[in-house]
Amino acid sequence: MPEASVMETTTIRGLKNPVSRIALGTWAIGGWMWGGPDDRQAIATIQEAVDLGITLIDTAPVYGFGHSEEVVGQALQGRRDRVAIATKVGLDWTEDHKPFRNTSAARIRKEIEDSLRRLRTDYIDLYQVHWPDSAVSMEETARTLESLVQEGKVLALGVSNFTIAQMEEFRAFAPLSAVQPPYNLFERAMEHDILPYARQHGLAILAYGPLCRGLLSGKMTAQTEFGPDDLRSADPKFQSPRFAQYLEAVRQ
Repeated sequence: MPEASVMETTTIRGLKNPVSRIALGTWAIGGWMWGGPDDRQAIATIQEAVDLGITLIDTAPVYGFGHSEEVVGQALQGRRDRVAIATKVGLDWTEDHKPFRNTSAARIRKEIEDSLRRLRTDYIDLYQVHWPDSAVSMEETARTLESLVQEGKVLALGVSNFTIAQMEEFRAFAPLSAVQPPYNLFERAMEHDILPYARQHGLAILAYGPLCRGLLSGKMTAQTEFGPDDLRSADPKFQSPRFAQYLEAVRQ
């Protein structure tokens, strides 16, 4: 980890200050699909990351069904003015915790208030549509989000898992500052379309899965096992024979 004094920064249109090029993602911190949470370790991780110069924290309501945002909010007490918080909107869930897409105006209005409360803040730096929702018009989604910017509850808008056509439609109704696609050494599809588009239109890219669910961390071996409540237990990349092939690629 670089020292804070040498941390590289970049800009996201609409944000008050530059942010560190290294962001901290918090899906696993929510516990859901990652084998359960460890709040004490999560809080220590977030606080040390900020102390070392990471100034962008990315989370989402669905990460632990509110739990990740709550932990981030707790960890950033006394540090809020040092970081930009990026969270997401547009995934609802059933009582038995099955997510589904919902980017309606009513859902967005509910989610922003829930996220502000859990994160213990009065504004979100970067508010991102988690997944596109074909059941709701892009105009309704984008205009509702733009109204949150006008109200001061959000500084900048982003999208995640959007195609170029979907981003074009969104930009017809609201300004767009960032896009979040999957990107790592094994998953490079965005280099062919999303990356050139982002460069052309001045969009920041928040790459998710940069360590490919831990494969690129160098911490895994052929003996590494994943519990039934860990999403990797059902991911072909972590099953024989692919797992051994990926591990060999990591070694090389």
